[in-house]
Amino acid sequence: MLRKITPLLIAATFCAPLLTTGCAEHRYYYDSYSHQRYPYAEENSYYVQWEADTHRQHEDFNKRSKEDQKAYWDWRHKNDKGHDQNHDHDQNPH
Repeated sequence: MLRKITPLLIAATFCAPLLTTGCAEHRYYYDSYSHQRYPYAEENSYYVQWEADTHRQHEDFNKRSKEDQKAYWDWRHKNDKGHDQNHDHDQNPH
């Protein structure tokens, strides 16, 4: 029985990183103030910069208070540098 399971475990070990890294590319931060989506991988660099610029300790964005999240998005739009024009935004028509 062990001889039958071992190849499957080895295959799963090698496939797991491929499956999980592909998902990160499709994750987004959602700006509920401007109703836009930003790709996680790119937005994360802005978020880390905001923490440094505003002298905040690192904390997961979703665990921050609503006030901190709004402060981030305000900062983000002021420090855009034309980056947003290249993204597929989820515009809310309402």
